[in-house]
Amino acid sequence: MSTGKTKIQIARRQLGLDDDTYRAILKRTVGAESSKDLTPRQVGRVLVELERLGFKPKASAGRAKPKPAAERAKLVGKIEAQLTEAGRPWEYADRLAARMYQVERLEWCDGEQLRGIITALAKDAERHGRTL
Repeated sequence: MSTGKTKIQIARRQLGLDDDTYRAILKRTVGAESSKDLTPRQVGRVLVELERLGFKPKASAGRAKPKPAAERAKLVGKIEAQLTEAGRPWEYADRLAARMYQVERLEWCDGEQLRGIITALAKDAERHGRTL
């Protein structure tokens, strides 16, 4: 089942639609009896209609905390503390790593690069009046 079709089923459960009501919405919105053969465009139309009826999709929670090698875990812990203090997501540290070292993800940085990111976050905290 595609992601869009899965979202339709989640919306159906969230709105508490019985089978007849759900099929009536499909028929009215895209002229289909079932979500099985919907095109991506039709899936989008159905989702818009379900949102109009009150479906509230949940935003993704962002990415999980990196799992660094043991020798870099302390440095990543320091970065985590700085990000939490600043109210920033892990993606912020990933973007710093990309901008400073052309490394796509924080956990791929070596120890020296992680120290540089810690310094950059410390300077950011100083600029914004946060204590370390």
